Amino acid sequence: MSDRLCEGRVCIVTGGGRGLGREYARRLAGHGAQVVVNDLGGARDGSGSDAGQARSVVDEIVAAGGHAVANTDDISTFAGAERIVAQAIDAFGGLDVVVNNAGILRDRMLFSMTEEEWDAVVRVHLKGTFATSRFAAEHWRDRAKAGQANDARIINTTSVAGLYANPGQTNYGSAKAGIATFTQIAAQELVRYGVTVNAVAPGALTRLTEDLDLPDEMVQRFDPRWVAPVVVWLASPRSADVTGQVIESSGLVLAIAEGWRRGPSSEKVPTEAAEVDAAVRELLAEATPRTTMADVS
Repeated sequence: MSDRLCEGRVCIVTGGGRGLGREYARRLAGHGAQVVVNDLGGARDGSGSDAGQARSVVDEIVAAGGHAVANTDDISTFAGAERIVAQAIDAFGGLDVVVNNAGILRDRMLFSMTEEEWDAVVRVHLKGTFATSRFAAEHWRDRAKAGQANDARIINTTSVAGLYANPGQTNYGSAKAGIATFTQIAAQELVRYGVTVNAVAPGALTRLTEDLDLPDEMVQRFDPRWVAPVVVWLASPRSADVTGQVIESSGLVLAIAEGWRRGPSSEKVPTEAAEVDAAVRELLAEATPRTTMADVS
């Protein structure tokens, strides 16, 4: 490859054993990165484990002439997240990029969802993103305080289900919306240490989305290969001036998701509850309709 965007960069990819994560890990390695492929090897709902998932991707990368090591730690635990960061540093001498991609699904309507279904999804997606980012950020902060320069990246995974709301996924959507906000806050906190933080909302057919009823002509447009180039670019030095952004990426669209911002407003604040109806409805009439899943499907 004549234009290797991530030559020599050390990258962690969580959930790297299958689907999007596998494609990210292989593409990053193809662009010269040294990759820690993390995957617990659990089922779609998070149950079980299989160390062979991460190992098989590492074998693919090594067979193609790249450099990678496998990790099977649970990213939703502090101990597991800390070990992943330590492994990257021990194996490759540093850390430049964390791609937070691991996830599970436990879809259920709100009135039927169990506490365990809520907790499991939020733990893997939201806490998992936090945990790996937390230990990577500590490493980069310590380097900066020691006078060393960073050109580091955190790349998170949100979803249109969290950005635009999807029935049956209050747990998943809430976690993904939380990740989008986490991304913006972390970007502000870490910029002084030479770290950018962005998120990707991918559109891809993986085992998490395999039950989507898509026509045959659409299937190829939802291959993970359409999303991976954005992740490689975000991981590279070329994206150093971009932070706090959420990027939608699929074979159909590349877009910047715009988050909460103040819309129509008034300085005439109601002092009585009876006045609120007219005041709020006037503002609602001026508001831009929000994007829904119907608009992005």
